[in-house]
Amino acid sequence: MNLPNKLTLLRVVLIPFFLFFMYVDIPFHYAIALVIFGAASITDALDGKIARARNLVTNFGKFLDPLADKVLVIAALSVFVELKEVNMSAIPLIIITAREFMVSGLRLLAANSGVVVAAGIWGKLKTAFTMVAVVAILFWLFLCSDLSIDFPEAFRNAVDNILVPVLIWISTILTIISGAVYLKGYWHLIDSDK
Repeated sequence: MNLPNKLTLLRVVLIPFFLFFMYVDIPFHYAIALVIFGAASITDALDGKIARARNLVTNFGKFLDPLADKVLVIAALSVFVELKEVNMSAIPLIIITAREFMVSGLRLLAANSGVVVAAGIWGKLKTAFTMVAVVAILFWLFLCSDLSIDFPEAFRNAVDNILVPVLIWISTILTIISGAVYLKGYWHLIDSDK
């Protein structure tokens, strides 16, 4: 197994550890989850660059890399919906998950037609922004819960009720745009007569 595939596999392996530390009630559990998510995000940035630079692109990597990204992000957002400390409704999670199913379906149709669906700029931007948003929210949880910093109430309310939802909704909007771009680009593969 080459280095990019090992990095992708590492990202998959880190997901259960991330979830464990999001839920376990030990000191600095959000800090540990933040480090794990950050490390997983870095592997996402590295594996593709290394694979392309060293000509190490494989079918395994093409399959697992986008799957690992999807599971990592959906795992984080699912936990945020459940946590009382994060002001996030299930609606963005449903939209983001639906987009991921749609793009995966398009990739499957494309593969059956011999077409490779490469990651576009909107998809990369969506993934990058969402990962940065998750890191920012985890950092906020670390400050408020792990360190128990007593921020002024107005500031805390602004972050909890404005900044966090705005980050989530920007991710959701980028998700919708990237999904629409994929759908438009590969609409010809969806033929109701076939």
